[in-house]
Amino acid sequence: MDRETFHIASYIRDEEAFHFARKHLAKRFPDKAHDHDFYEVFLIESGRTAHWINGESQSLGPGQLMFIRPGDCHAFKADRDEGCQIINVMFRIETARHMQARYGDTIGANYFASTAPLPQLHNLGPVRFERAVNVAQQLKTAHRTLARIEEFLLTLINRVADVSSQVDALAPPWFVTACSAIQAPEMFREGAAAFVEACGRSHEHVCRTTQQRFGMTPTQYVNQIRIQHAAHLLRSDDLPIGDLARQCGFENTGYFYRLFRESYGTTPKAYRRRHQRNPF
Repeated sequence: MDRETFHIASYIRDEEAFHFARKHLAKRFPDKAHDHDFYEVFLIESGRTAHWINGESQSLGPGQLMFIRPGDCHAFKADRDEGCQIINVMFRIETARHMQARYGDTIGANYFASTAPLPQLHNLGPVRFERAVNVAQQLKTAHRTLARIEEFLLTLINRVADVSSQVDALAPPWFVTACSAIQAPEMFREGAAAFVEACGRSHEHVCRTTQQRFGMTPTQYVNQIRIQHAAHLLRSDDLPIGDLARQCGFENTGYFYRLFRESYGTTPKAYRRRHQRNPF
């Protein structure tokens, strides 16, 4: 596919730091793909789209967030029946460099700093998806200052696009859909069986794919999601530990304690005490 370069100066004035857009994608590929002299983040809000990116093809749906780098060349074609609506935020190269220099220990080689052949794709569960839409839409009427775009990007990094939500950009669509579904509490409480059912493939096929994509078994993957949800509850809720464990899908409290310690290096009680300490 032929390519052209999009320029940040076509979208924002010299004194502005970012551009926000919420739009419906066309139902045909453009004549040319494009790269950029800026960074961008896009979130699929509804519908589905074919995404041609750096010579590869993807199928993307609601709750998928991607960090696009200047050299990435891509194009979209919305699903003919469902259409596709996305939220798109563009920001300057200087902003990305500043954030990498200042927050390198947090960003590492992730998000917009990834050097992988394909840009990072994050699969957001319902809570993170809603949060992403809310924080992005706040940019619509905000002053387009450096402070606001940095606030937005830090929110994405710290509270939305956790590294563990990253999905292999070339993962099969059925697997990506199941990874999105299993983020919901009503699903992950049911364990690996719910994940396999959501995949719609044989148990053996799901095990092989999960191992290839995440380096773990379906049970380990679902338990990782459960433990992360437990940590969120421990930071924000006063439920007894046993009730909290059951709310995350663990009937065996001892097993929950062991997995939590393996993930966070401390007990659930100590984790709660540290994160809920009263500053007064």
